[in-house]
Amino acid sequence: MNALDEVTESFSRLPGIGKKSAGRIANFLLRADESFVQRFATQVSTLKERIKPCSVCGAWTENDPCPICSDDSRDRKTLCVVEQPQDVATIENAREYHGLFHVLGGVIAPLDGIGPDQLRIASLIERVKKDGVEEVILATNPTVEGDTTALYIQRLLQDSGCKVTKLASGLPVGGDLEYIDRLTLARSFQGRASF
Repeated sequence: MNALDEVTESFSRLPGIGKKSAGRIANFLLRADESFVQRFATQVSTLKERIKPCSVCGAWTENDPCPICSDDSRDRKTLCVVEQPQDVATIENAREYHGLFHVLGGVIAPLDGIGPDQLRIASLIERVKKDGVEEVILATNPTVEGDTTALYIQRLLQDSGCKVTKLASGLPVGGDLEYIDRLTLARSFQGRASF
């Protein structure tokens, strides 16, 4: 296996990139300007040391706490709970939500050996109590695992005195927030309902 094959193989391991797309990317890099390739390589090689989870919400950030948690203009009484850090960016791009976030780091999935203790559920409950959160919006993906996780959190919060809502219909069952268009996501926030 030569260097081109190795790079193609590595790119093909990325989500959404097949063998043909990986080959096109590798060939593009061979034809690209040397300064672009060097900058790209540096960005990829330093990504994990530069980007870390926010100590407050769990979203990806270069500065801790993240810009969202540090923004005093955000609604600090509303907390949107999502599965993964990339879901924060998806919701932010809709420009409909102005509160804070909490990233669980996954969903309850017993078949995969993931229980509530492997997720950031305990820190969520602590934030709700400590910060006087008035509404928790459960924005887990509309899958069996996402719904199970949302129901579990709703039950934990039912005596907390805070309102627990979920995103309204319009999100396809079995879909991921990452792939939802801005308008559908905005309408889901506007029409959210009590759990």
